Amino acid sequence: MHQQKRQPELVEGNLPVFVFPTELIFYADDQSTHKQVLTLYNPYEFALKFKVLCTTPNKYVVVDAAGAVKPQCCVDIVIRHRDVRSCHYGVIDKFRLQVSEQSQRKALGRKEVVATLLPSAKEQQKEEEEKRIKEHLTESLFFEQSFQPGISAIVSFQAIITIKFEFVFTSLALMKFS
Repeated sequence: MHQQKRQPELVEGNLPVFVFPTELIFYADDQSTHKQVLTLYNPYEFALKFKVLCTTPNKYVVVDAAGAVKPQCCVDIVIRHRDVRSCHYGVIDKFRLQVSEQSQRKALGRKEVVATLLPSAKEQQKEEEEKRIKEHLTESLFFEQSFQPGISAIVSFQAIITIKFEFVFTSLALMKFS
């Protein structure tokens, strides 16, 4: 018995859109970051057409802001930041990728990607390293508590003091080498 393959009824706005990355960070002091690539994936068995919209189109150039993606393929969309000035540092802009079926006009799905211009990659890396260390220490504390059932409050208190000491020591070391 051969079953006929049916395409599900597509509802406007509900189709998941797959884009990577979901955030663009441009660094004023690193010209290599002024041009970045978004990859739009089409995991479906039908072709999609897409359109890229932006909250501040005067700050960006989007190469091929509209186009098509074949079934089970992907396309790269190049985005260039063209207004790298200090007045734009920290401002969050948004890109919206709208997709529709090749033969339809209505948008089946959309995905927003945020974009931010930061002054320096070095400052950002330092902040990310500090955040990573904090997260690691928090995770270590979590695992110690969950894998040692029945530990006393004194042992838990000692573990917290040890972790805080390690964090302060690591933070001081980072400041010294920065």
